[in-house]
Amino acid sequence: MTSNKTTSNKTTSNTPSAKAVALKYNAMSPKQAPKVVATGTGTLAEEIIALAQQHGIFVHQDEHLSEILSQLDLGQEIPDTMYQVIAELIAFSFVMQGKFPDTWNNVHQRIDFTE
Repeated sequence: MTSNKTTSNKTTSNTPSAKAVALKYNAMSPKQAPKVVATGTGTLAEEIIALAQQHGIFVHQDEHLSEILSQLDLGQEIPDTMYQVIAELIAFSFVMQGKFPDTWNNVHQRIDFTE
């Protein structure tokens, strides 16, 4: 797995009220919760999203999640109540990149990244 992962959440990017929140997660320090590393609205949100996409960072679009996360301060860890949803998004982003924990067992053999 990657040692650092950033996930951006965005609302619809073509509106003046576009909102983006970027989170950073260090998989090598699993006891640390993901932190807010960038947040913005409008043009700044567009720049955050574009930068994430340029660097191959998973961008998840969820208006409600963005609204909640945008209330956090820069550098603030996500609250305990958000752990489950953020953990699922981070895990999904790893799977989409073909990254699995060494101990993961693909029991149902439904994921095949051999191309």
